Amino acid sequence: MSAPTHTGRLAGKVAVVTGGAQGIGRGIVKRFVEEGARVLMTDIQVEKGQATASAIAAEAPDGAGVTFMRADILQPADIQAMVEHAVATYGRLDILVNNAYWNAGGTAVSIDLEDWNKAQAAMVTAPMLGAKYAVPHMVATGGGSVITISSVHGLLAAANGVAYETAKGALILLTKAMAVDFGPQNVRVNAICPGYISHDAQDREWQSDAFSRGLQEMNYPLRRWGSPLDIANGALYLASDESQFVTGHALVIDGGMTVQLQDSHSGRVTEFVRGFPDGK
Repeated sequence: MSAPTHTGRLAGKVAVVTGGAQGIGRGIVKRFVEEGARVLMTDIQVEKGQATASAIAAEAPDGAGVTFMRADILQPADIQAMVEHAVATYGRLDILVNNAYWNAGGTAVSIDLEDWNKAQAAMVTAPMLGAKYAVPHMVATGGGSVITISSVHGLLAAANGVAYETAKGALILLTKAMAVDFGPQNVRVNAICPGYISHDAQDREWQSDAFSRGLQEMNYPLRRWGSPLDIANGALYLASDESQFVTGHALVIDGGMTVQLQDSHSGRVTEFVRGFPDGK
């Protein structure tokens, strides 16, 4: 993947990014700062969050920067506090990225009600509250951009993930509803639906196995899984003025995984397995 170009597309803008300590969140914070934004990143991982913010700030161009604040998206008061802190620190708010989440596996039969409620609170209620507190500040400065990180799991269901699939699907409709509500005030609301994104928090053991890695890559027409930079570049587009006529959209960034028919995909997997030494 070629290195991103830096053109100051977010110069003068202020962003809040939740779940910024690692993975997709870290990638978005880094990309926003590279493009001139001042960013308040939040996470519940204090040590990792502070280290991430320090590393990104050390390479920030003039006029850009990043600060860290601990915030738990399961606590409504924390969500309100992070928005108010960003405005108090930087004087305005232009961009909100709802990235942090919490999840528990299981089916409708096996999942605990407490886990179900917690997952919905993290993945649906928290983004709604983020917008509730952020949008008035965006309106005060002429408009802004709210970006919610959904998933391909919000479009197509996988097994044993009833809480995640439901919440990510609801997040897409929440995005559309808010786009309709806030469009007249020049606040755009869009979602991103990533495919599998490999980053530092993921288990790398299976990725080092050629057979397992090959099977995973067969899921993608581009024959690779994604990186945080892939999602960060999409978020940059949605945050910038380049997308000023885009709202209510769910941008799928998945290497083509969700565009293919299952029968042809199965054929490619079969061909791959047969071509592998000793069938594995």
